[in-house]
Amino acid sequence: MAVMSVSESKRRIYTVSRLNQEVQSALESGFGMIWLQGELSNFSRPASGHFYFSLKDSRSQIRCAMFKGRNRYIDFEPQSGDEVLVRGKLGLYAARGDFQLIVEHMEPAGSGKLQMQFEATKKKLDELGWFETENKQPLPDMPQRIGVVTSGTGAAIRDVLKVLARRCPQAQIIVYPTLVQGAAAAPNIVSAIQAADRRNEVDVLLLVRGGGSLEDLWAFNEETVARAVHECSLPLVCGVGHEVDVTICDFVADLRAPTPSAAAEMATPDGEIMEQRVLSARAALRRLLGTKLSLHQSQLHSLSERLQMRHPQRLIEDREQRIDELDNRLQLTMQSLTRTKRVHLQNLTDRLNTHSPTLQLSRLSAALTNTELRLNSAIEKQLTSSRNRWTLASRALDTVSPLATLDRGFAVVKHKQKVVSNAAKLAPGDQITTQVAHGLIHSKVQKVELDEENT
Repeated sequence: MAVMSVSESKRRIYTVSRLNQEVQSALESGFGMIWLQGELSNFSRPASGHFYFSLKDSRSQIRCAMFKGRNRYIDFEPQSGDEVLVRGKLGLYAARGDFQLIVEHMEPAGSGKLQMQFEATKKKLDELGWFETENKQPLPDMPQRIGVVTSGTGAAIRDVLKVLARRCPQAQIIVYPTLVQGAAAAPNIVSAIQAADRRNEVDVLLLVRGGGSLEDLWAFNEETVARAVHECSLPLVCGVGHEVDVTICDFVADLRAPTPSAAAEMATPDGEIMEQRVLSARAALRRLLGTKLSLHQSQLHSLSERLQMRHPQRLIEDREQRIDELDNRLQLTMQSLTRTKRVHLQNLTDRLNTHSPTLQLSRLSAALTNTELRLNSAIEKQLTSSRNRWTLASRALDTVSPLATLDRGFAVVKHKQKVVSNAAKLAPGDQITTQVAHGLIHSKVQKVELDEENT
């Protein structure tokens, strides 16, 4: 038996296999799932169907393996020299001790950038609440007008029209043609959606496009298109690509359909189901009408029996007899009322004759005549008295009137509209006016002679 030294007992000795296993475990658990971008090199695909290749950049490279259970899901043919984006786990090929990456997913590098942009846009719009269920509008049960936003020449419009013709042939279809691929597709789609919303001529709107790569469908991941879908007041169903294709518009739309045909089906009722519903409703209506008819027939029979018990002819005869009685009572009442009114009228006539206006008018006429005579006499006396007083006053006025003095030969001399009573106030050459009884005399003073008292 060999004796082991103390220094040897403290050593931890690995076998190669164990070391490779622990390194492999450390690599897988230490890094987890990672994304890696690089250029394909030494790409090979043996009969097993697995992919073996290296990923390199300008400085380094790493060996990779992608087993056929995973590589059958990629939608392109990888070749050496392609720039790709892969997802996988770090590992160790124990048989050779080679460090390698076990790839589970591969896509062109450009698509990888688009995928990251897709995720960023999705996260942003989700935080804005555009994906919330409360923002979704319900679809109409029986749309009469259906709008379709898609390419006017693509396969999608043909599929949609075929489904609509089968499921809802009575509906009117309005197509809003637009580009669905390329740099100009996004603004075209926005314009088409806004036009449909503005015209408000359809009950539901379908946004559809056939399948394609991520780049082909990218217009439906643009935020501007998503905003147009979000702000559209019409119920909108998005059916872009195939079942595996998912776009931002799918999350924002009121309803997401896996394909254009599915969008047409989801937006319309099934014609056969509707026919069955109509038939069921017709049968239910017939049953209801039968029940109502039986009920009304029973009511009619009951009313007919009641009518026979109270025949209208009998009621009419009773009413006629009652009318005759009331007519007799009315005649008697009218006669009694007439007699009473006549007696009252005679009493009023007698009272009126006693207070006849004719008698009162005669008395008042005589009193008026007497008053008139007295008034005329008083007026005549008053006029005579006034006339005498006027004559006496006129005579007295004539006695003192300056005009009467002028008639006796006297005159009034005026100088500058003032009466001249003193010759000393005049001077030779002054113009004077002399008023006589019948007219005025204008003259000029030749000479002034004063009384001795004024000299």
